Amino acid sequence: MQARVRDTTALASGSVLSGLLAYVFFALSTRALGAAGAAPVSVLWTYWSFAAAALTFPLQHWITRSVAAHDGEAAVHHALPRVAMLVVVASGAAGLLAWMARDALFHRDDAWFPLLVGCVTLGSGLIGVVRGGLSARHRFRGVASVLVAENASRCVAAAVLMIAHVRASLGYGICLAAGSLVGLLWPSSFRFATHRGRSAAESSFRFLGGAAGGQLIGQAVLTGGPVLLALSGGTAVQVTALFAALALFRAPYMVAVAVVSTLTGRLTTLLVQDNHAALRRVRVSVLAGAAAAASMAGGLGAVAGPGLLRLIFGNEVRLDWFLSMLVAIGSAFALANLVMTIMIMAQGGSGKLARAWVVGVLGGVLVWVLSAQEPLMRTCWAFLAAEAVAFAALTVEEVRGSARHSSRDARNRGATPLYEAS
Repeated sequence: MQARVRDTTALASGSVLSGLLAYVFFALSTRALGAAGAAPVSVLWTYWSFAAAALTFPLQHWITRSVAAHDGEAAVHHALPRVAMLVVVASGAAGLLAWMARDALFHRDDAWFPLLVGCVTLGSGLIGVVRGGLSARHRFRGVASVLVAENASRCVAAAVLMIAHVRASLGYGICLAAGSLVGLLWPSSFRFATHRGRSAAESSFRFLGGAAGGQLIGQAVLTGGPVLLALSGGTAVQVTALFAALALFRAPYMVAVAVVSTLTGRLTTLLVQDNHAALRRVRVSVLAGAAAAASMAGGLGAVAGPGLLRLIFGNEVRLDWFLSMLVAIGSAFALANLVMTIMIMAQGGSGKLARAWVVGVLGGVLVWVLSAQEPLMRTCWAFLAAEAVAFAALTVEEVRGSARHSSRDARNRGATPLYEAS
């Protein structure tokens, strides 16, 4: 228990520090380049968040689950060359698409930033493998160190450029892309034993594709509100206020993304051991926690949200108490969705994630289309609806997956499940 507390504390602390360093890097870039000059770096930064959702998160949890489910690293060792080739192809495709849209994205004619898009994609894959290798071996303090080192290296490099009076946005873009190279400091994390464990029955591509699709949609829901608001006629001030509110209430989610590293292997082990009673207790805890978190977040958002926004982002950034409450509750559901995602991934059913998130998006779209309110209110309601409906859909998928595993285990033991007998 003490080891778990230390691991969780290390991951939480590392995540917080990494997040702060990420904002320091962005602040250094903006101060050195100015608002206009930093625009290409901002676009690359935004792409990095989606690459992390599509590659880093799925790869990390695929490796952790595979090692736990197959009692060793052989399954990962055999699948990793094909997975690496997939990442290389994805990097090339992302770079090519960025080059085709380079004028709109980066307001430049050269190929440097599209090349950095490809490098960021490769780096996101590398970091995912490094974190996965460390997590699978329960080296969670190593995972925390990778989190901090990645953004610390970017800050140091940006500070050196700033001191040297470099005013080229390309230099800061290279700093961002090169941060993932810190993963090479943990070479043992991407070397997997061939003689330990069983071969995997499921397809690694299917698992990673489902996880990547679900995470991309979830990331779009979590961060896309300001874009939707701008497209639907919101003012620049309203877009900034919504962006700030989402950033503020998303803070616990960003910490949890690192902390859940400890859950994947643990939940997979419970599943392999047929400990369905423990898994049911986890599910009940998540449902109760989601209800409690939504209530607490709503109260905090209503009472303290407007004041916190002005205090942190400036007096001009204003959101009334009701809108702040909606964003806070939606962010609480996002946190619950993250935990439910890990539970589904532990079952090996990552394909269900994209399906559940499509249902969530449809719920948000329905609310947005049917609402006759002004754009900001409508966007906040749509965000909350999408997160809440996605939570319901993810819960249904997790319960179904758990029932199937329980039924299969009972048949393997020569027993008939009670719910089939009835």
